Amino acid sequence: MLKPMCHWRLFPPFWILLALAATPLHAGDAKTEVLALMTMQQEAWNRGDLSGFLAEYERTEGITFVGKTVSRGYAGLEARYRQAYGSREKMGRLTFSELEFHPLGENSAFLIGRFALKRTQTGGGDASGRFTIVLRKSAAGWRIIHDHTSAD
Repeated sequence: MLKPMCHWRLFPPFWILLALAATPLHAGDAKTEVLALMTMQQEAWNRGDLSGFLAEYERTEGITFVGKTVSRGYAGLEARYRQAYGSREKMGRLTFSELEFHPLGENSAFLIGRFALKRTQTGGGDASGRFTIVLRKSAAGWRIIHDHTSAD
């Protein structure tokens, strides 16, 4: 007498497909989340909310900002931004463009882009340039851990 055959044994790839279907697509989610972070930064800046803009940076001593000088640690980063952009007029209107997302792993990535600031002459005049930021994902979400910005 023949034993009834269990059909699931005939298709071991079924279990693999089931496991893959339950796994989120990290790269697509990461890109969406990082681009949303950039939108939040741009919106905070354009509201004149420097604290909201800085909220997307990781609050650690290991964070770095490279521009004309190097700022280390969150306190140094915050001091640099407050000195350079301490008034609404100095902040002007910020636009990010040409954003290129590059995953480095499941919990890290870098983003290349352009920035443009529209300001009055008394606010410092218009400014633009390129940036590269490195981001890390933690329980708090994606945060910027390194920022290298160069003016045109």
